Amino acid sequence: MNNAVNNGVWSGTWVAERLGVELQGDDTLKDLLGLALRRNPKRAHLLVSHVLGKHIPQSPSVVYGHGFALGRRVRDLLGPEEAAAAVVLGYAETATGLGHSVADGVGLAPYLHSTRRPVPGVAPAGGFEESHSHATSHLLLPEDPALLAGDGPLILVDDEFSTGNTVLNTVRDLHSRYPRRRYVVVALVDMRSAADAGRLEEFARETGARVDLVAAAAGTVLLPEGVLEKGQDLVTRFENPCPGARGCVESAATAAWARQAPTDPQLAIERVDLHWPHGLPDGGRHGFTPAHRIRLETALPAMAARLAEALPEDAHHVHVLGFEELMYTPLRLARELEQITAADVRYSTTTRSPVLAVDDPGYAIRSRLVFPAHDNPADGPGERYAYNVAGADFDAVVVVVDSTADTPELHAPDGLLAQLTAHTPQVVLAVVPSYVPERPSMLPEPLRGPAFSSYAPEEVGWLLQDLSDVTLEAPTEEREEAIQSGGAHYAESLPVEYQPSEQYQELFQTALEESASRLAQAVGAVTEVVLAERSPRPVLVSLARAGTPVGVLMRRWAQHRHGLDLPHYAVSIVRGRGIDANALRWLAAHHDPRDVVFVDGWTGKGAITRELAAAIEEFEAAEGVTGFDPEIAVLADPGSCVRTYGTREDYLIPSACLNSTVSGLISRTVLRADLVGPHDFHGAKFYRELAGADVSVDFLDAVSARFPEVADAVDAQAKELLSADRMPTWEGWAAVERISEEYGIHDVNLVKPGVGETTRVLLRRVPWKILARAGAGADLDHVRLLAEQRGVPVEEVAELPYTCVGLIHPKYTRGATGADGKAVTL
Repeated sequence: MNNAVNNGVWSGTWVAERLGVELQGDDTLKDLLGLALRRNPKRAHLLVSHVLGKHIPQSPSVVYGHGFALGRRVRDLLGPEEAAAAVVLGYAETATGLGHSVADGVGLAPYLHSTRRPVPGVAPAGGFEESHSHATSHLLLPEDPALLAGDGPLILVDDEFSTGNTVLNTVRDLHSRYPRRRYVVVALVDMRSAADAGRLEEFARETGARVDLVAAAAGTVLLPEGVLEKGQDLVTRFENPCPGARGCVESAATAAWARQAPTDPQLAIERVDLHWPHGLPDGGRHGFTPAHRIRLETALPAMAARLAEALPEDAHHVHVLGFEELMYTPLRLARELEQITAADVRYSTTTRSPVLAVDDPGYAIRSRLVFPAHDNPADGPGERYAYNVAGADFDAVVVVVDSTADTPELHAPDGLLAQLTAHTPQVVLAVVPSYVPERPSMLPEPLRGPAFSSYAPEEVGWLLQDLSDVTLEAPTEEREEAIQSGGAHYAESLPVEYQPSEQYQELFQTALEESASRLAQAVGAVTEVVLAERSPRPVLVSLARAGTPVGVLMRRWAQHRHGLDLPHYAVSIVRGRGIDANALRWLAAHHDPRDVVFVDGWTGKGAITRELAAAIEEFEAAEGVTGFDPEIAVLADPGSCVRTYGTREDYLIPSACLNSTVSGLISRTVLRADLVGPHDFHGAKFYRELAGADVSVDFLDAVSARFPEVADAVDAQAKELLSADRMPTWEGWAAVERISEEYGIHDVNLVKPGVGETTRVLLRRVPWKILARAGAGADLDHVRLLAEQRGVPVEEVAELPYTCVGLIHPKYTRGATGADGKAVTL
């Protein structure tokens, strides 16, 4: 059942007869390929390689030999000089071993394969989609990003070359960032249709690059009309009678083995320590160099000998089973085992691709084992498969996985190991350490309290540098004079910290007491939305500093309600300059960017929302890092600027009443060329001297204390939010534009809408006037007090979408700042 021909029957006969599918091409084509069916909305048929080592157990020497021979052909094509400068890229999951074998044949070429497994701390250097695959998103995670940046030939290896979409998607993505003069496409079979045959030449003309193709055989698949629908009907008719039931043996030939399965599977499993060389990559996920290849070649004989010792003495028919993308290491171990034992050794790997099994000599997939995924995949739990192993009468099966996949699911009663014990007398498990690159970072670890900020160290890590010893403050009028006269940026200096009067402090305490429950409910609601829609284990990244108390509260809610210990960091974002790129680099190196959720206190007109989106787009284009979502999560979204919020009411958030004394005693962030170098985080100051007036932790504790009493209300509010249409309307921005014109300002950046932004105007700027909605109550008590202290008129307006709006006008005050953060003059 494991050969191209079974009793004289080609392994594609069953599909060809029922669907009218034809394979036309080289005489060797049917020696290399069989046919099967799968449940896939994009392509019903599957070309099953007899020599790839994925679905069909095959001699490891045959599998390795085909890849190595293709590599030799590429080396001859390129010549010694270009071959020495080449890089080989293989495709997950089916061609990871083939690509590595090709790299061995090329000789000195380093190797990298794409992966569907994100690795924390490793920033993607690129990615692409595979159009017909069961799972499409590919990541490129080289330990050394320079691996993809050279100008030597790039050799792209896949098991089959059909439409060319996958290769072209890759080449276009990489060529846009790392242009090369030459590409070589390598495949076991070239199965392009006439319509697709010219696409490589077209790409070559577009880019001016040379593109060559090397394949072991060529042909085409002729598909009659309606083949997709007919194939899906066949899959439905012949699917296992117990679909979805793990442990169901999908081949009549294996029923006897199932009846003889051991009652305690663990008794039949022997774990072997390979003594894997320290620091040697387990494959090409992060790059595999010629030096790595030498280390592996040296260690292979001893490792294979340890496996041989674990086999039964009378084992004549042995199978080595690799794991999804981990193909090359099991292949090399199997080939070495084949050479040092008298046993007939076969090799294949598990897969995430579901294929119909039909126990017929004319069908390529005779049996399949179904078991749960066991490597905590990024896309969640699901089924995985091993084909043509059940019923093959193996005397022993050697399972080779990486340590990431050595999980309880692997050892579970319905897991892969237990299932194998039903089909072989001996199961041997070898675990290869999952290689995680140690990438030295030039960036320091986050600052934490009490050394920096009055928050507890676990509450937040500040991705900032400490500028506490630098004098940056100036009286507001002087500061704005400097901005006005020299075109300086507002982030290059700090306003003198506002020292609240006793009356103002009393207002803060009253506001906090009255609003704590409302705040707790909004915190709970926005956190539940984040957990439901963004990530089950988000990395909270607050925009310093207004977002930081909210980020701490969200972290506390997740801990209180779900027992989650979420990481939380604070980063700097500066209008006109964007987000701190070094902070993003640090985050990408330590976390999956897709888990990052940016947090702010509230939205005004949405300027920071737009700034962040533009900054993330620019960063990803420049760095090749993907996955960051610029959507901000906020406590309050009165401007209707975001989808993730706790409320859209415009009310007083007490943390907006104060500056550093409610934000961990941290200043606003600073970005100045003489203080912040290209490899530094943005800066900020820790005002230790204000500890006597600090209410940062009091604020957090007051809101957190209300969590138990608002739990039911949060559940209801979160349920309502998750089912609501929350698309931003940007009505706040429209209102700001209208106000800007009505009051003769003509610059939306000088209009600060909402209670929080108005408070900032009064604390930091030299405001012109305050617009207050007629009838606004206690939420504006602190605004009225600040306005009175600073001699700023408060004008009541009947039709105002916000509770209040602060106005700045350069005709009356110096140094008002526009969209670029610099002064606006009239």
